[in-house]
Amino acid sequence: MKKVKSKKKVKKSIKKGQAHVQATYNNTIVTITDPQGSVLAWSSAGINGFKGPKKATPYAAGIIVRNVAEKVKDFGLTEVEVFVKGVGAGREAAIRALHANGITVSSIKDVTPIPHNGCRPKKTRRV
Repeated sequence: MKKVKSKKKVKKSIKKGQAHVQATYNNTIVTITDPQGSVLAWSSAGINGFKGPKKATPYAAGIIVRNVAEKVKDFGLTEVEVFVKGVGAGREAAIRALHANGITVSSIKDVTPIPHNGCRPKKTRRV
């Protein structure tokens, strides 16, 4: 039987990337991607041990970002464009934590989906 030698995986060196922050009322998810949108690292409040209503707190957002920043250190990421989605409490805290963990924030864009008179509302309740 022949032993097949596998090639070592070479880590990409990426200086500039994107940070996608999804902050809902129930959870906060942070994803770091390269400029093309390929995911480098991600983390959420649940992965970091938060349960229930604690997942959507600003403190949890800070811990999440610290976790993600640790994961992307190998890529040499120094600058990110931040895309924030949602209305949760972890919005600003996540951006501040990115800066605190040595990642420069070049721009912040709100990509929260807004309905343009979307679904039909429920009929009024009659008692």
